[in-house]
Amino acid sequence: MGARIGSSAYLQPAPPRVIAHRGLALDAPENTLLAFLHALNVGVTHLETDVHGSRDAVAVVSHDPDLRRVAGRPDRVSELTMAELRRVPLGHDQGYCSLEELLDAFPEARVNIDIKSADAIGPALSAIRRTRAERRVLIGSFSGTRRRAVVRGLTGVATSVSARGGVAAVAAANAGLTPIVRRVLRDVDATQLPVRVLGMPVDSARVIRAFHAAGVEAHFWTINDATEMERLLDAGADGIVTDRADIAMQVLRARAGAADPL
Repeated sequence: MGARIGSSAYLQPAPPRVIAHRGLALDAPENTLLAFLHALNVGVTHLETDVHGSRDAVAVVSHDPDLRRVAGRPDRVSELTMAELRRVPLGHDQGYCSLEELLDAFPEARVNIDIKSADAIGPALSAIRRTRAERRVLIGSFSGTRRRAVVRGLTGVATSVSARGGVAAVAAANAGLTPIVRRVLRDVDATQLPVRVLGMPVDSARVIRAFHAAGVEAHFWTINDATEMERLLDAGADGIVTDRADIAMQVLRARAGAADPL
């Protein structure tokens, strides 16, 4: 096996798994402690979030670099302190939270962390170390440089392929070049990709088998339709990254019931 499946608590229990994208934001603002609680309450074990750095060097749970979309303000996350961000009303009595607060609030949850900016690298490392969460997080980033900077600072942490490696792995898998797939994915635990990359299919059984042969899991984002979830699981997907963790859990439970009738 080329990677480290099973070496991290993040990769347990066995797949398939639901990964709650920014929590479950039906009756809660995305990426808030309430949204993450709602996701866990429907039975998910894995959460997904993004981090930026605040003005006072705290890893802030936020997808966007600014507050326009979620709070209607032009400020950037990096321009405000964590205390100021906590006071920003996002709805349902929620404000921004830090990565450390998220990891501390839900000590049993597995957390997928996308390092969105360079100023989040050091703060994310500090938050993960302080909460002793190395074994239950997965580090990802569009940028291989940012991802590697965090992974190098942690022991036993799981990680997913970055953008350039993902393209190379998908191209090699579609071409049937399994040794190249193994080489590209040798230092990661998962691919986390959309169903197509630069026009190339990622969701075929052939590509997923190539990823598995390289020793990595195949996760797909962002999948909100039950029929699409079923199709991907039938093809061998290990993880469904979704805004609708409630629907995805229903799909998994129905499949488990069908596989193990009373």
